[in-house]
Amino acid sequence: MSSYCKFCYYYYYFLSTYSYWDLVWSKPGKKGTKGTLDRIEATNFTVIVENEEQVEVSFTRLWNSSLEGQVVPLNIDKRFIMLHGSSGFYTYAIFEHLGEWPAFNIDNIRMAFKLNKDKFHFMSIADNRQRLVPLPDDRLPGRGQVLAYPEAVLLVNPVEPEFKGEVDDKYLYSCKSQDIRVHGWICADPPVGFWQITPSIESRSAGPLKQYLASHVGPTSLALFHSVHYSGADLILRFGHSEPWKKVFGPIFIYLNSLSNEDDPLLLWEDAKQQMIFEVQSWPYDFPASKDFPQSDQRGTLHGRLLVEDRYINMDYIAANGAYVGLAPPGNAGSWQRECKGYQFWARANADGYFYIDHIRTGNYSLYAFVPGFIGDYKYDFNITIIEGSYIDIGDLVYKPPRNGPTLWEIGIPDRYAAEFYVPDPDPKYINKLYVNHTDRYRQYGLWERYAELYPDEDLIYIVNQSDYRKDWFFAQVTRKKDNQTYEGTTWQIKFELDNVNESAVYKLRLALASAHVSVLQVRINDPSTEPPLFSTGQIGKENTIARHGIYGLYWLFNVDVPGALFVKGNNNTIYLTQALSGSPFRGVMYDYIRLEGPPLPPCNSSNNN
Repeated sequence: MSSYCKFCYYYYYFLSTYSYWDLVWSKPGKKGTKGTLDRIEATNFTVIVENEEQVEVSFTRLWNSSLEGQVVPLNIDKRFIMLHGSSGFYTYAIFEHLGEWPAFNIDNIRMAFKLNKDKFHFMSIADNRQRLVPLPDDRLPGRGQVLAYPEAVLLVNPVEPEFKGEVDDKYLYSCKSQDIRVHGWICADPPVGFWQITPSIESRSAGPLKQYLASHVGPTSLALFHSVHYSGADLILRFGHSEPWKKVFGPIFIYLNSLSNEDDPLLLWEDAKQQMIFEVQSWPYDFPASKDFPQSDQRGTLHGRLLVEDRYINMDYIAANGAYVGLAPPGNAGSWQRECKGYQFWARANADGYFYIDHIRTGNYSLYAFVPGFIGDYKYDFNITIIEGSYIDIGDLVYKPPRNGPTLWEIGIPDRYAAEFYVPDPDPKYINKLYVNHTDRYRQYGLWERYAELYPDEDLIYIVNQSDYRKDWFFAQVTRKKDNQTYEGTTWQIKFELDNVNESAVYKLRLALASAHVSVLQVRINDPSTEPPLFSTGQIGKENTIARHGIYGLYWLFNVDVPGALFVKGNNNTIYLTQALSGSPFRGVMYDYIRLEGPPLPPCNSSNNN
């Protein structure tokens, strides 16, 4: 049997349902993130390449004014490639908006695979995130009980009794973009694996930390290129009338492997990881026939070193160890996390701060960075133009994170996550067994309800130099559930001592948030009844991170000036943090890091954290 025929046999036998590209779109002005599903049904089929080594075919749908309001106003070209000797196929798509075409919005772009539920029961997302999963039938009425939202279902009478009492929710299996390299499913009899491999994240929206869905009960395997999950309306793709745009999504590789019946089926996962490494090393591919996909010699490279200057930490420059450094379309510092129309290219700096970004498409970019351990975002002062074959040494760059004075106290770790704070055990009635004794213990249903159980009458009080944020700072400032099934906002207190107070000086409160959902965060000093508050964020966020078992969404940084006259000498100082909006269990904020800085002083070496 030829490699083409063997692959097709396995693919159609095991993938007995269907696979498809689709998107969700809407007309301008529509509120929210619920649009119209478009399965992108093609109207034309073309063989692009056909020889002994390769077959590439194209399924296209061209837009014209007669289709206005019926389908998204884009030309869409879906491509599929098979190579001789390869146990899989590649797929990518080219989207284009032309001429005087109308404005529109896009919420999600993806390719979905619905596998044979009678064959694929074991899901693998990462080495520590793999398990046997329930059947889709277990989510149906009579077997499953819908919880606070349709995606979360309590399995009350599953086909396999071992799943009884578990919660199934596709959001439990979401992943960072940078980590979605290979995921998929294993059939045990016969031992066959179905894997989705993403060798590059350049065409995904919103940078390396953006969270996307991956595999989940169905059995379903998703390749998401753009979504509003964990970000909300801030990440809707919005196109104006006559706005030109073209983007290539992918290619991704769909890989099938098999073993003899005597072998351990988990070896299929190990083989898929090796295949993923091969695909990553082969990027950018040299075989896609579209002129819109540039090959290696048509791209460029940039390298340099990033240093951090914070004289309150160290008089010398600090190497930006582990910094994320990336090129994305021009914008303001931090705009990359809300950017979704162009391409992004990211690398991690080594221990000495050196970074290397390769395979960059030609174009005009801004250079961005953020450094774990330091607040804020860096942006290089000048735009960078990449041309074919360019090799740019940008030299040493220096990031000066926000800093006005010495650290008086701090809570948390400035890494854009809330994972270091206290995550409670889940209610025993709502457990997903995968995350019991797991590093991602926040991936459990209903953790927001535990706050009112831990603090039934009074809100959280944190005492600097006594409390431990790992135990005493709840991972999310959520609303409190009341007896009548309503919810109220909450006010957290930070109590601290000041040995001296400069009443004529200005202190600085840094509030770094890991996520926000329909929230108003207010700050008051030493008087919880002050109106108006010293500071208010106004309503921010539609990220829904709390409900979706995330530990971060979009990053927010607020810098609050505090007049010294509001403080008192001694231990009677309190900062009141009020999340004022109520009405839902999912409204609230997650903190990344909080720091109070004193008035400016002559900087010197210090052992304080950043």
